[in-house]
Amino acid sequence: MQLDKLIEEWLVLGLQDLNSAKFLMDMKPIPLEIVGFHCQQAVEKYLKAFLIKHNIEPDKTHDLLFLLNQCKKYDEKFITLTKTCAQLIEYAVKICYPYPGSLDIAVIQHAVHLADEAISFVKTRLVDSHQG
Repeated sequence: MQLDKLIEEWLVLGLQDLNSAKFLMDMKPIPLEIVGFHCQQAVEKYLKAFLIKHNIEPDKTHDLLFLLNQCKKYDEKFITLTKTCAQLIEYAVKICYPYPGSLDIAVIQHAVHLADEAISFVKTRLVDSHQG
């Protein structure tokens, strides 16, 4: 598969995750764990797209901090996503296990905001790495 096409597929899937998270916020009751999961997945897919852009086949992992550390090797500005990735990483598995009472709407709204910002950041870095 052509590299640019593969990157685009990762970006489309990541955007679908983010859009799904936003859509699910209108459900009653809001499926908090599922929204968090989609936020984590969106950022994971964008980080993997960035790595592919640099000819790195991403590991099959959901560990956002691991992926972020790989991205930082190619662009030190990724350090700004450290807190975001640390906060979103827990949603990779949280959906699989019951955590009654540990999530609320404000926490999940923040997760959606973090994912949205992270995706915008990675998009910018993809454009900059393409130009540089």
